Amino acid sequence: MFQRLLSAFGVGGPSVDTVLDNPHVLPGQVITGQVRIQGGSYDAEIGEVALSLVTRVEMETGDHEFTGTAEFFRVVAQQGVWVPAEQFVVVPFQIMVPWETPITAVGDRVLPGMTVGVCTDLVIAGAPDKGDLDPVYVHPLPSQNAVLDAFGRLGFEFRSADVEMGQLRGVPQQLRFFQELEFYPPQAFFGRINEVELTFVANAHELHIVLEADKRGGLFREGQDVYGRFSTSHAEAQHRNWDELIHNWLVQTASR
Repeated sequence: MFQRLLSAFGVGGPSVDTVLDNPHVLPGQVITGQVRIQGGSYDAEIGEVALSLVTRVEMETGDHEFTGTAEFFRVVAQQGVWVPAEQFVVVPFQIMVPWETPITAVGDRVLPGMTVGVCTDLVIAGAPDKGDLDPVYVHPLPSQNAVLDAFGRLGFEFRSADVEMGQLRGVPQQLRFFQELEFYPPQAFFGRINEVELTFVANAHELHIVLEADKRGGLFREGQDVYGRFSTSHAEAQHRNWDELIHNWLVQTASR
């Protein structure tokens, strides 16, 4: 990001620039980087240098839906940072990326509407000075890629992605939100299934896959949502026959 002046210090105060060593990461990995502070025309003290991971989340309140920003990991890199006039101070940091962090990029494609970033907060005289967002590109785990590859082979077409506030039933979810990857179904299921939503809930040992099919209604029946759940280790996920498992679930869902 470009250097920004710290507003709390006024004219002549220090400026800050956050630099990530690598903006591409997988869930469960560590983001490293530096907060680089350039001293201004006089000495200054920064009470705390903190960094957080944030994402855009859809929320509901009553009958209203709105989009907000949710912080889901925070670390204090250093406290009591003295910045001499005209001097350069570097604060290194490490951020552990939670296993449930939303995917924002698949291959060389950035998913539309998906945002995860590092936000730098400097506490000056007890008041936070929030910085801009440095984008982070979160790629799928190999176990998640195995499922996504099966979706591609089966003929699913990616539609959109979002992150929703809430808890899923039947899976050990840690974060207070979850990501939905939305797909049009394979052509063989047009007219019976409107779309399929795919959600990953991962931890260090397991991957939980939640499928939700929006089943189209008929003349004498209403439409309905049909769910499917699979749980597997990360190692096993790379060798399971996801094509067969997902296709069979689609057939059963369409025939209900």
